[in-house]
Amino acid sequence: MCTSLAFLAAKDFYFGRNMDIDKSMGEQVTITPRNFPLPFREEQTISRHYAFVGMACVRDGYPLYSEAVNEKGVGITCLAFSGNAVYADKLNPNKHNISTFELIHWLMGQCANITQVRALLAKTNVTSAAFSEELPPAETHWHIADEQESVVLEIMADGMHIYDNPTGVATNNPPFPYHLANLNYYLNLTPKFPQNQFAEELGLKPLGVGYGSVGLPGDASAISRFIRLNFLKANSPRPETESQAVNQFFHLLDGVSMIRGAQRGYHDEICQTTFNCCVNASRGIFYYKTYDNHQITAVDMHRENLDGSGLIRYDLIQEEQFRWEQEEYQ
Repeated sequence: MCTSLAFLAAKDFYFGRNMDIDKSMGEQVTITPRNFPLPFREEQTISRHYAFVGMACVRDGYPLYSEAVNEKGVGITCLAFSGNAVYADKLNPNKHNISTFELIHWLMGQCANITQVRALLAKTNVTSAAFSEELPPAETHWHIADEQESVVLEIMADGMHIYDNPTGVATNNPPFPYHLANLNYYLNLTPKFPQNQFAEELGLKPLGVGYGSVGLPGDASAISRFIRLNFLKANSPRPETESQAVNQFFHLLDGVSMIRGAQRGYHDEICQTTFNCCVNASRGIFYYKTYDNHQITAVDMHRENLDGSGLIRYDLIQEEQFRWEQEEYQ
């Protein structure tokens, strides 16, 4: 599951996601500086590259990112695509052979914009190599965006597809063309008071606020989340300050977040939005909050030594933070 969002506001580009899963995977806010070696199974190690920040689970010193934004303002999220994702089981001698867990490093380390992402992907063969026996390749697709463009990358049985994404929103199954076509079923929705189209002679009127959006899906399916977030984004005023933009971005994500216990997974596990994040990709500031802590926490990658060679990691603040007004609680 999961939902991804690209958003322009306050003269900056914001990119982020909801992580919808049954439990935390031990992720940390992780900065990969320019001189951290990026090894690849079938390609030469890249010793010098763009720095990037995101949420990652570090295994044996290697950051496994769920999303990242690099210092040039390119962002990527990986989203579940179960049953549709098909990766190459053979190496292609005419292309760069990159496994799924290496793809974020491969693109974030080298691409300064979506034009470069497209060009590099055209020369890339995404393989099914596993990180380890315990961590087989995840069935995912990717939302990739910069200030100018947004695309969805899907690798299926019939090959690699890079779809233009004019909405800036991505969720999960089915394949992306379905989501775009499905928007046409909801073109009548409006945040305004609806007009009486039913029978003019009856003098029908809305019973209150919100009747223009009757029919907007409220369930947690990927199809419904795609429709709902697009409606919320399309009708969102564009904030003018950083704090307003970050605040609005999280409200948009909260509009499609999963409440603990309301959804169950394939094996009856309880699903929830374990964290959501918003990155000011123009400035390299990573904001996040978790299911158990609504306070927004920020990490500015540019306050760190981006010319270093070691990972920079921050544990997530998981416990709810309260601001007490009464002195006896302070």
